[in-house]
Amino acid sequence: EVQLVESGGGMVQPGGSLRLSCAASGFTFSSYDMSWVRQAPGKGPEWVSAINTGGGSTYYADSVKGRFTISRDNANNVVYLQMNSLKPEDTAVYYCSAPGNYWGQGTQVTVSS
Repeated sequence: EVQLVESGGGMVQPGGSLRLSCAASGFTFSSYDMSWVRQAPGKGPEWVSAINTGGGSTYYADSVKGRFTISRDNANNVVYLQMNSLKPEDTAVYYCSAPGNYWGQGTQVTVSS
């Protein structure tokens, strides 16, 4: 059974940082690209970032480029999202996603002064 468990969310002031983690199990993690998706209140899902199997290729939405960094640890089946220079518009539930439309339960990120 595929399981994705996100953690690391919280409340932070504008300009602050958070590091999200997603622990994966139930599939061969190192064989799959992984993504982060977010959903703000009242809005549809927004793709945020993706990383290839080896971690050598990363992709970002324009809205987060230069502020967020995705990485992965294939030895421990974890994908990360380092978020810096956070803005109020980054407020959302963040989900990690695996191919096959698997999503975790999400972790809330709130950016507010």
